Amino acid sequence: MGLVTREAVETALRQYTDPHLNQDPVSAGCLREVDIQGGKVRVRLQLGYAAGLFKSGWAQLLQMALENLDGVDSASVQVDCVIEAHQGQAQVPALSNVKNVIAVASGKGGVGKSTTAANLALALAREGAKVGILDADIYGPSQGIMFGIPAGTRPQVKEQKWFVPITAHGVEVMSMAFLTDDNTPMVWRGPMVSGALLQLVTQTAWGDLDYLVVDMPPGTGDIQLTLAQKVPVAGAVIVTTPQDLALLDAKKGVEMFRKVNIPVLGVVENMAVHICSNCGHAEHLFGEGGGARLAEQYGVELLASMPLSMLIREQADNGKPTVVAEPECQISMVYQELARLVGARIVLQAAAAQAMPTIMVSED
Repeated sequence: MGLVTREAVETALRQYTDPHLNQDPVSAGCLREVDIQGGKVRVRLQLGYAAGLFKSGWAQLLQMALENLDGVDSASVQVDCVIEAHQGQAQVPALSNVKNVIAVASGKGGVGKSTTAANLALALAREGAKVGILDADIYGPSQGIMFGIPAGTRPQVKEQKWFVPITAHGVEVMSMAFLTDDNTPMVWRGPMVSGALLQLVTQTAWGDLDYLVVDMPPGTGDIQLTLAQKVPVAGAVIVTTPQDLALLDAKKGVEMFRKVNIPVLGVVENMAVHICSNCGHAEHLFGEGGGARLAEQYGVELLASMPLSMLIREQADNGKPTVVAEPECQISMVYQELARLVGARIVLQAAAAQAMPTIMVSED
């Protein structure tokens, strides 16, 4: 029986790829500790994204790999999730108590952006993160309904200058809908809308959040530019349907975020396929493969492809989005995978930014 070495342990760990980081745990920089006591091996890994539903299975898989090493009598693998704050746009100050801001955007309305934002926030919370959601769709706020917050609910005011977000399903929620009457339309010009958004962002007393999901209004107008210039966004998720018209607008969204130096984390394709509840026949009502083509064209990832499902719509309308209504169903599992991928993409984007060389210009 040979002696167990750190090199042998690292070699064994390198045989397995984290499906969210697309790297083995050693190359990804997740290895924090290796303790070898004779035939006993103890390893500690640290993930930089929320992965509460993934980490135990990941630890078990790696433990089995280590126990198969020559000379190892027993092995234990501990996996921790530690979410750090990541830099947003240059010159934009960080938000108090918020580590990472995720913008969920679409080029046009009606593609399921708000439903995606709600389920993403809930899925991140279910993975163990502290999460808030800001409804930045000033003209058509809907997150209050989706989170089951009764009409007429008003946030408490702290120290006469802070709105206290309303907690629902373990997520902190703030929306313009909490400050206005449900039946009164917001007949405002662009500067007023931008001012309202900034107030919601900066005058909300968020708790210590790992992620703040921002449900953006559709399009590429004033609110989007205000967010890009004033809020430190770690990355954006673009929501579309396979329909050509939606894809055309989604492309504009991708281009806009790139122009303002906000990383596009990936694309979510909604209403990708409809499965008949009577016969099980699958139909691509809005076209096929559009989200994948968009992702490929812009060199980003197709993070999730969601079906056209009455269940998703009904549960959101009833104030219990799919992730909390049926947490173990197949659709919820897709949202959980989406949440882990989004968190991991933020980590990878930050690592790539740090690896970029600094260019010095000399006048010599």
